Amino acid sequence: MPDYDAIIIGAGSIGVPTAMALAEKGVKTLVLDKHPSAGQGENKHAIGGIRATHSDPAKVLVCLRSLEIFSTWQDSFGHEIEWLKGGYVFPVYREEEEKLLKSFLPFQQKFGLNIAFKNSDDIAAVVPGINREGLIGGTISPDDGTASPLLTGNAFFQRASALGVKFQFRTEVSDILRVKGAVTGVKTPDGSFSAPVVIDAAGPYSAILNKSIGVEIPVFPESHEAAVTEPVRMFCPAMVVDMRPAKGSLNYYYYQNKHGQLIFCITPDPPIKGTSHDETSVFLPQVCSRMVNLMPRLKNIRVRRVWRGLYPTTPDGSPFVSWNREIKGLLHATGMCGQGFMLGPGVGEVVARMVTGTESENDRIILEKFDLYRDLSSGMEALK
Repeated sequence: MPDYDAIIIGAGSIGVPTAMALAEKGVKTLVLDKHPSAGQGENKHAIGGIRATHSDPAKVLVCLRSLEIFSTWQDSFGHEIEWLKGGYVFPVYREEEEKLLKSFLPFQQKFGLNIAFKNSDDIAAVVPGINREGLIGGTISPDDGTASPLLTGNAFFQRASALGVKFQFRTEVSDILRVKGAVTGVKTPDGSFSAPVVIDAAGPYSAILNKSIGVEIPVFPESHEAAVTEPVRMFCPAMVVDMRPAKGSLNYYYYQNKHGQLIFCITPDPPIKGTSHDETSVFLPQVCSRMVNLMPRLKNIRVRRVWRGLYPTTPDGSPFVSWNREIKGLLHATGMCGQGFMLGPGVGEVVARMVTGTESENDRIILEKFDLYRDLSSGMEALK
């Protein structure tokens, strides 16, 4: 008899909510992670944004469910996760961004996203102090929000544990085991564990993990830096995303958390490939000049610290949530492209339905887009 019904590799943004969702369906689950506790990999480097404002229907559907889970968590389970419904704002200064964002509205609204394109006065009302010169308008999705990755990860872990999930930390998986084309479990320095289903939630290390079973999976780690400021009086809880490219960056984004601190990040261009977590001297001058240009009132706020995390990226900016066709029982839930925190709860429930054979009609839309074997040459998702 197998030790477990399912083994999850990775106790992060995807692994923990997936374990929680599986346990809710009565699936006996083991989670293995090399770190000393849950959420100590890339989850703790997330800045906390949660949006259903995507340019892909699959991500819209997944994140609408994630938003429902985040926004009702404290009422449902009592854990404070610092959920803040501040919304997402994409200000527009150029016609190309206006055309792009407006082109997404029909399907975003069709799938249930509360979003609209607003004029410059409306944007300025939500983002007080924004640079009005050249401001055309922008999209506002008021039901998006933010939460603390640290508190949320711990809350999900406590809920999963209460449901009977077994977590084993400081345990690195060295090999996925298989017999005659089907997984049988995993091997670790502490011994082997058996299960008919093994879920790869290893994020930036998925490619290395899957090589142990002869699987090539196109997930590549990239380094991204972020920072947090001292707390100041609340003036803008919305996540503000400036889509305009600049030298060394495709875009940047920031929000103000419940403590009044501004948390911000940048998308480097070209991407910084590799697994380095070392901060650089380039990031702060680069992003701060962009922030002060967009919001001059930010110029005197002091930065407390910076950090660097890894995005497990894919060639088209969408994740892999997919059964492996060659190896029965191997399920990939990886390559979230830096959006694992917001996708995690929704993805976890999709994976649980995959394992139990209870997929919904919406799941079919999601799984077609997130299929490991899809055409990866169609280009990068516009709002990644």
